[in-house]
Amino acid sequence: MNKKQKAMLSRIAIAAALMVGLHFVPAAGWVRFLLYLIPYLVIGYDILIKAAKGIRNRQVFDENFLMAVATVGAFALALFERSGDYTEAVAVMLFYQVGEWFQSYAVGKSRRNISELMDIRPDYANVERGGKLEKVDPDEVEIGSVIVVQPGEKVPIDGTVTAGESTLNTAALTGESLPREVRPGDEIISGCINLSGVLRVETTKAFGESTVSKILDLVENASSRKSKSEDFISRFARVYTPAVCFAALALAVLPPLVRLAAGGAAGWETWIYRALTFLVISCPCALVISIPLSFLAGIGGASKAGVLVKGSNYLEALSQTRIAVFDKTGTLTQGVFEVSGIHHSEMENARLLEYAALAESASSHPISKSLQRAYGREIDRSRVRGIQEISGNGVTATVDGRQVAAGNGKLMDRLGIPYIPCHSTGTIIHIAIDGKYMGHIVISDVVKPRAREAIAALKAAGVRRTVMLTGDAKKVADQVAASLDIDDVRSELLPADKVAQVEALLRDKPERAKLAFVGDGINDAPVLRRADIGIAMGAMGSDAAIEAADVVLMDDDPMKIAKAIRISRKCMAIVYQNIAFAIGVKLVCLLLGALGAANMWLAIFADVGVMILAVLNAIRALFVRKL
Repeated sequence: MNKKQKAMLSRIAIAAALMVGLHFVPAAGWVRFLLYLIPYLVIGYDILIKAAKGIRNRQVFDENFLMAVATVGAFALALFERSGDYTEAVAVMLFYQVGEWFQSYAVGKSRRNISELMDIRPDYANVERGGKLEKVDPDEVEIGSVIVVQPGEKVPIDGTVTAGESTLNTAALTGESLPREVRPGDEIISGCINLSGVLRVETTKAFGESTVSKILDLVENASSRKSKSEDFISRFARVYTPAVCFAALALAVLPPLVRLAAGGAAGWETWIYRALTFLVISCPCALVISIPLSFLAGIGGASKAGVLVKGSNYLEALSQTRIAVFDKTGTLTQGVFEVSGIHHSEMENARLLEYAALAESASSHPISKSLQRAYGREIDRSRVRGIQEISGNGVTATVDGRQVAAGNGKLMDRLGIPYIPCHSTGTIIHIAIDGKYMGHIVISDVVKPRAREAIAALKAAGVRRTVMLTGDAKKVADQVAASLDIDDVRSELLPADKVAQVEALLRDKPERAKLAFVGDGINDAPVLRRADIGIAMGAMGSDAAIEAADVVLMDDDPMKIAKAIRISRKCMAIVYQNIAFAIGVKLVCLLLGALGAANMWLAIFADVGVMILAVLNAIRALFVRKL
């Protein structure tokens, strides 16, 4: 509990003790009124102040106004009747504040759950100066600096390990407890905890651009994006609150006037009491509080599972996912390509591989990286000039003065060079030197171990259609799709083609269904933005993923997609339960109150009791471990 919650709890305890004690004090008249005014002001002074500020600012109709009018009216009615029964007025305010405290505690719990993610924020970075380690603010560390991360410390900035071996705890980012081993040459991201060895890390980003900063900004701003359900509740409350205030006024005034006109007794006390009861019952706290809290809890629970949702609107949309579209490389496959064969080479295999690696040396594409790894030597960039990358085709470059082309069959056709087709499964890199075909290199990707299980889990979660989009050859794409039981596959696509395919799927889908695109976040930003919901897979360290996606999965486990959908559906089920329960109970109790069958104690249940039950239900959205 924070200080504010502790102070409120103290006020509740003091007011409750005073109210119970006054029950045994034999006071009457104005003395009794003044004595009961003490616990009322102890527990309700802030509500009265807020109501007065609302009236002054012309924002009258809110729950503070309803509580102030109902309780002050109850006091005035007891004075008018000279009954000396001020217990109801104090009890209404007391139980309302109990409900408010409970709601504050529940919101705090949800925010603390999200704040556990904030523990990834590093406090300092170790920089070696003069043979000694100095702790500096991470903001002060420039790109290219070497920092030291000792056992037990958080990695403060994204970078590449230059010395040392260790294991990293990535649980705060991925929701998984399995440590990750790192060694020189490996890229690591901020927010992980170093468990064992000392690491020297060359920073590749400024702190403000590091993964940890982007994730924290994402989570902190999630509440600003409201769902349709939250917008509905906000609009409902703006209309509902003044409506019930005027209804209560009519209930207090019209029946007595009708009775007077008919020649009977007005019975003002009875109808004013009913109107005050009506006001307490009508307070929309359960809806106004529990619906946003449900989404907050859902986002908090998802973050603990390594699923970052940018806002409750995306959580709501995710629950309606019926079509899942996947990029292949890095999403359904590991994206770790290996050279598996060299065919029809007109020179030594090692020499052909050398030319291919040098020509691809400027590219960061996984295929290029695999060629460079297979070459196994340091790339001498001085041997390479005039590199030109042709999107969806390959590259051309001058290596040692010779014109080298490395790419797919489209590149060979573009250059008018006859080539030998390959019947092996994999990505085929054809090589031509000085306009002559020299052979091709086969590069294979590996399907992720849980990819087939993930597709099955999505179908079990209600996804009706799965589609895979890839730039790979049709033969490779068809084999991967068949092995994963994917419904539809579209291959040999350029990046712009993927957007066109998603737009076509969006046009053909049922009206209320949502389409989710799942990509690795590196080159899929346009498609991630175009889909109803963009989900970034394998997003650790990917700026494009965090910027373009609506949902970010902080590891590359495709099983998290189905889990994210189940989390969203649980959250939405809780939201609909709270809406139906709160409105249903309110309507019944309002009718009973208007007919005189409900007293102030039932009104307290209809307000505070329903709010507490709705808040308790909302908190269930936090618990997602078994989903």
